Amino acid sequence: MHFAYPPRKDSHPLPFRPRRSGVPRIRRSHLKSILLFVLAIIGLIWLFSGSSKSNGHRSISGKPPVVVVTVFDDKYDNTAYSKQIKDNRLQYAEKHGYGTLIARASDYDLEGAPSSWAKVVAMRHAITKYPDCKYIWYLDQHALIMNPRSRVEEHVMGTRKLEEMMLKDHPVVPPDSIIKTFSHVRARDIDFVATQDKDGLATTSMVIKNGEWAKFFLDTWFDPMYRSYNFQKAETHALEHIVQWHPTILSKMAIIPQRVVNAYSMPKYGAQYNDGDIAIVFAHCTGGGTKSCANEAERYSQQWRASFGTEH
Repeated sequence: MHFAYPPRKDSHPLPFRPRRSGVPRIRRSHLKSILLFVLAIIGLIWLFSGSSKSNGHRSISGKPPVVVVTVFDDKYDNTAYSKQIKDNRLQYAEKHGYGTLIARASDYDLEGAPSSWAKVVAMRHAITKYPDCKYIWYLDQHALIMNPRSRVEEHVMGTRKLEEMMLKDHPVVPPDSIIKTFSHVRARDIDFVATQDKDGLATTSMVIKNGEWAKFFLDTWFDPMYRSYNFQKAETHALEHIVQWHPTILSKMAIIPQRVVNAYSMPKYGAQYNDGDIAIVFAHCTGGGTKSCANEAERYSQQWRASFGTEH
């Protein structure tokens, strides 16, 4: 059977005609408006994200350069001993234009934790009260500043001085802790300076650089979880735990020789005070008797007042 061939195509087809659609015309007519709208959205996103970033990392003027923080147990409140300690802090701060925060442990809600935890809250309080300070120097209530010529920002936190003093690749908890300070960290990276005595890390005198990291560190240290552990030495053992288990904190910490900022009155417990040291700490002093904290402080009362030029 034969089938007819299909008809041949015309050798002169009609010219191509694009499909009629209103979309291209809409895009062309509104392209400028759409672009302007998109640019406006991007600008708003950038503006708000930039503002948020600047608020989260505000610049610190360094005024005052240092805030000296001391917390008293309530049993020492309004005593001749506490008055001497307060005078010591205030005179030193006035000499260098520093701020002070002198508080009582009962000023803070520790939720049943030992009163020694108040030092952590007090340092956080100092950052809130003095948001532009550069450094926080916490000094225990049982201590006296002995050298009024030493400035914390130079004597402890000066970059070149700190670089020389840092104990690198050093056990965090002596003598044989497997966790050691980082060997590659430089002084410019340090935000927290502490010392060690014969028992381990000492929290009687320490310096923290103000900033977002300081807030993070103090909030972490005061976390309810660590307070609930009931460490034998409360906040001191909590600090040792945090430093050993959190590289984020260890990488910002420097351990320096004890006498630089935390010399003890008795060598039995740590490095002994020598004339010229910035401070003396009466470690393990008692509430009464011949070895009371008040008697220990009285032994050095005339000396510190003479060095400050306020002997009377």
